[in-house]
Amino acid sequence: MEESKRTERRRRRVPRSFWERALYSFGVIAAMVVIGSVAMHVIQGWSYLDSFYFTSFIATGQGPPANLYPTSAIGKIFASILAFVSVGTVVTALLFLFGPFLGTVLRLSEEKMEELEKGAEGEFRKREAARSDE
Repeated sequence: MEESKRTERRRRRVPRSFWERALYSFGVIAAMVVIGSVAMHVIQGWSYLDSFYFTSFIATGQGPPANLYPTSAIGKIFASILAFVSVGTVVTALLFLFGPFLGTVLRLSEEKMEELEKGAEGEFRKREAARSDE
């Protein structure tokens, strides 16, 4: 009885709908971009727009823009940490969003491959039987 309650609680915490997963994913990405932008604004003294521009480039894995890079030691350290954290955050959020779809595609492709494999095996046996009859 206690085990079923625990399982039910776990099940309720997992967002089921695409829109609910999208809300969580974009919320996490937005929080990461806001934190990075505000921190770069404070550390480097850049405008919020420049800080957002820098953070969005780092978060998408493009690297820092050519015309905007940190000059202080703390800015460089924070940008390095931001690169590791933000790229992982974006990738994880997108996988969380599209994971169920990708899992369905994988399952269907495995089923199709098994079906094709059985058909090919049956065709191979027919040809082997025809060869042995000759």
